[in-house]
Amino acid sequence: MEFLLNVLYIFVALYTLYFLALALRNLNDTPFRRELRHSSYEDKENLAVVVYSHNNKKTLANLIHELKSQDYPINKFRVFVLLDNCSDGSQDLFIEENFVHVIDIKGVGTIGKDQAIATLLEKLSDNDFIDAYVFLDADRSISSNFLSIINAALKKENVISGETVIEIDCLGIVDRIKAAYQKYHMNFLRRARSLFGLAAQADSGVFIIKRNIVQEIGDVDFKNINSELKYSLLLSRIRCRCTYNPNIQTIVHPANYIFRKPRLSYRLDLFKNCIPQLFTKNLVFTEHALSLLYPNIWVLLIIYFLLMKYSLTYHNLSDFKLVGLSFLALIAGFGLSLINSKMTIKEIGYLCLYPVYSICHIIANFPPIRFVTNKIMNREDENKNSEKFVVDVIVTVGRNNLNCKLEFISQDGLSKIKFIYKNKTYVTSAHLRMIDALQELKLKLDDYGFILRICNCCSHYTSCVDGTTNMLRGFCNSEYPSPSLGEPKPTLVWNTCSAFTPAKLNNIISDMINESKEKNKQQR
Repeated sequence: MEFLLNVLYIFVALYTLYFLALALRNLNDTPFRRELRHSSYEDKENLAVVVYSHNNKKTLANLIHELKSQDYPINKFRVFVLLDNCSDGSQDLFIEENFVHVIDIKGVGTIGKDQAIATLLEKLSDNDFIDAYVFLDADRSISSNFLSIINAALKKENVISGETVIEIDCLGIVDRIKAAYQKYHMNFLRRARSLFGLAAQADSGVFIIKRNIVQEIGDVDFKNINSELKYSLLLSRIRCRCTYNPNIQTIVHPANYIFRKPRLSYRLDLFKNCIPQLFTKNLVFTEHALSLLYPNIWVLLIIYFLLMKYSLTYHNLSDFKLVGLSFLALIAGFGLSLINSKMTIKEIGYLCLYPVYSICHIIANFPPIRFVTNKIMNREDENKNSEKFVVDVIVTVGRNNLNCKLEFISQDGLSKIKFIYKNKTYVTSAHLRMIDALQELKLKLDDYGFILRICNCCSHYTSCVDGTTNMLRGFCNSEYPSPSLGEPKPTLVWNTCSAFTPAKLNNIISDMINESKEKNKQQR
């Protein structure tokens, strides 16, 4: 017991010293302010700005306008837009547009950011014009000197991750707490680590990397937040650490931003895999790997509580006063970290609520608690004797288009649909037919003024009575820009296109009934 407590004390004491050092270093961010002041005077690099978009027409149009308004020489950068199976008419933005090189991905479904970018990088591998790549999500907004700031940062670093600015005023209380924590994490922890010359995690939403690094590694890895963390460690291992730069800012509307954090289990697995390579001369990689073990606030408090309690009992344990002094140093470090974190009083208040959110999140996801909650909420185990199929869809709210998902679930002969938007879900009741579950979902969304942009909800769609229970097939009667097919085009209920026109609320069921009556008349 004494040995374990001594190990815990060494761990939290070292972390406290590390945290206090970061807090002190973050008080002076002169290097970033100096770099921002002189950003327009640096020699210009040739940049390839890669914008990934999946149904982000409105924000994409704004981003392209902002790229056209850059104070960077127009002959020194090129813009490549990846339209990943867009069904919102995003391609219409680039008719007779020479400023943008468009790669319109169609006919293979939504392939995702990682695969779309990998395809583009392969095409650009022999392009000698490019010195560095700038990766942006289409839902971002940038300033007029965005590329000039990137150019200045590239004079010192090869791989850079930028800051994401989120307005929290229109968020719910839980999302405000998470947004405040993210702002604190960026403006204190990531910035202080950068001032110390330590590695940062890659963020595919705003990421800059020199072309020779991409050629050395072979690709980028933007599948999800966990793969981005793994990619960051790979960069540190080859001595090309990713560096955070708060001057490189993008603004994103809260409705388009998803709060992401690597799983603890994944961090621990990564650290376990890094252990054989820890004892090398690559100190940046060693520190980056060790940083995966950072504790959350509750772990720190519990360890300090145990140390204070047992330091009076075990004489071989560190002195109680020493433990208390270490704990006070941690509190002082937190206070210092707030000084230059650029947070308002209200945001600091939300930040102080983060431990409460954290413990509630842990409790809610504890397996026994989750099991009881599912029983109380009548949420059955969908993994048992069930089949699932997930599709990406668009929901229109006023003038905004939201990227959502539909999960079609067949379980024990019954069908239901889960609607997913960020961390919010709605599950329909179980129905004998999938088409009935879809109608329930459509009515529910309609109550809130949401329009589900899929074939089943389109005025051009007619259902097909094909003898199946679920009736997922139908025909599209809209006119296409492609050559006429001479007959309605076969489609499925979850497909969509840019010609979508909302149908009246109840004509879907009416169409099915009419189709059935017509078929019965023909048989007679």
